Amino acid sequence: MNPHLSVVVPMFDEESVLPLFVERLRPVLDDLRASYEVVCVDDGSRDATPALLERYRRAWPQLRVVRLRANSGHQAAISAGLARARGDWAVTIDADLQDPPEVISEMLRVGTERGVDVVYGVRTDRSSDTFFKRVTAEGFYAVMARLGARGAMNAGDFRMMSRATVDAVLALPETNRVLRLAVPTLGFPSAEVGYRREERAAGRSKYPLSKMLRLSLDAVTGASSAPLRLATWCGLLGLLVAFGVGAFALWAKVMGHSVTGWASTIVVISGFGAAQLLGLGLLGEYVGRMFAAVQARPTHYVAYDSLEESALGRQPSIEHLAPEPAVIAHAS
Repeated sequence: MNPHLSVVVPMFDEESVLPLFVERLRPVLDDLRASYEVVCVDDGSRDATPALLERYRRAWPQLRVVRLRANSGHQAAISAGLARARGDWAVTIDADLQDPPEVISEMLRVGTERGVDVVYGVRTDRSSDTFFKRVTAEGFYAVMARLGARGAMNAGDFRMMSRATVDAVLALPETNRVLRLAVPTLGFPSAEVGYRREERAAGRSKYPLSKMLRLSLDAVTGASSAPLRLATWCGLLGLLVAFGVGAFALWAKVMGHSVTGWASTIVVISGFGAAQLLGLGLLGEYVGRMFAAVQARPTHYVAYDSLEESALGRQPSIEHLAPEPAVIAHAS
């Protein structure tokens, strides 16, 4: 029988925080008095994360390990977990404990009582984030709202979805979908549960500024075609500037004033050049997405699923991934 709840957890080099995460998550799920599974997606970890997951799986029957053949990215790992999840409800949560597992029980209660398909975890208190992170996050959500993207403000990838929602998300043809925008686009009935965002419990963030910028660009180009119109507006603005400079030059000539020609020339050339480069860059982003869609390459490859191995009566071979004795002692 399929479980009532699936908890999908993407992981990449989380050996330092994994024991703390399991210690907090398991009591919450055991107290739900409902069948569940925890689908941990190992996104090509290079540390002892795979070995620790296998160790915890032996003592926690509901823990399921899905290992990707290579690091495919956070969003791809979540999609891989959702594709393998079997529950009537699916919760996606990171392992860094910035999103508290204790909120899952509230999500399940709200989703059941209100009869909605999606319950978003909304960060009502981000005091643990740096000033730069708070400002950029607010700016990101404000820009996405102006572009017409639907969704709750300050709602990341901590959410609960019904089986119908999960199936709809997986059926989307987008290859580089950003789930925090793709899910609201469906327009399914939803609710929100607020919580305080905490500091990372251990380890370091796997989302540096470069990855955040890449995610933001994917979100903008995947959610709206409005940036394409920006090139048109820049062209019109450049045309107006050119007319203005031309009128000024004509007036100066009629009035007999000597005007240095190189300054106006540099201004016009620079303005038009910047507008053209901006337009080409935006066009390139959309053409790149179209090229990736035409290629239709999978975003990830699954190397191992503990549920399938258990059904075949085989045990995984992880000798080459065995952690150091100190790590095993820490895990116990």
